[in-house]
Amino acid sequence: MNIFYNREGVGDTLMIQMSSQDAEVRGVEKKGDMARIFDAESEKTLGYNLFNASKYLNIESENGAVAVNSGFVDHFNKLLKDKGFTDTLTYDDRPSFIIGHVLEKGKHPNADKLSICKVDIGDETLQIVCGAPNVEQGQKVVVARVGAVMPSGMLIKEAELRGVPSFGMICSAKELDLPNAPEKKGILVLDNNQPVGGNFFALTENH
Repeated sequence: MNIFYNREGVGDTLMIQMSSQDAEVRGVEKKGDMARIFDAESEKTLGYNLFNASKYLNIESENGAVAVNSGFVDHFNKLLKDKGFTDTLTYDDRPSFIIGHVLEKGKHPNADKLSICKVDIGDETLQIVCGAPNVEQGQKVVVARVGAVMPSGMLIKEAELRGVPSFGMICSAKELDLPNAPEKKGILVLDNNQPVGGNFFALTENH
C-alpha cells in the first residue's frame, strides 16, 4: 500500500495505491469525495482517491509520501465505511528500508549481469533480481520493500526482470542518498552484526 499527497502539485487529493498491478482497462466508482479505482476485468480494487482530503484528515507528507500510522489507517477505514465502500486498509508497520540477509545468490537464466537473490528480511524471504556486481551470499544489505519511495522519488514496485519476478530492491549507498556515497556501482554491504528486519534509517540515526 502506498499513500501520496502533494497539494501543490496535484491539489487537495489523497491517493492510495493498494496494488502495483497494471490494468488494461480501469473503472472508477465515485461516492461523494471518495473514488475507488479498480481493474474493470477482475473487479480488483487498485486504489482510492480522496478529494478535498484536508477536510477529513490531518496529512503529513514529505516529497509526496504520506507518514502513515495505525491511527491514520483506522481513520481512513472509517471514511471508507461512511462512504459505503467495503474495502479496508491494513497497517503494515515494517520499515520501507529494511535490513536483509542474502541467503542465496543464483545466476539469472536470461541475463549474464543479473543475479537472483533470496533475501531474508525477518518475517519473510523475498526473491530479488539484482544487477550489482558485488552482491554475494551471506551479506547483510539494505532492502527497499515494494511500496518504498526512494530519495529520488522512484516508487519500488513488483517487477519482472527478463522473465524473473522481483519483489524489492537491494540498495546502493548512492540510491539511499547517503553522504559520501561511492560513485562505483555496487550495493551497500552492512556490518554482519546488523539485525535482520531492522529499520535501516532508524539504526543509522542512532549511530
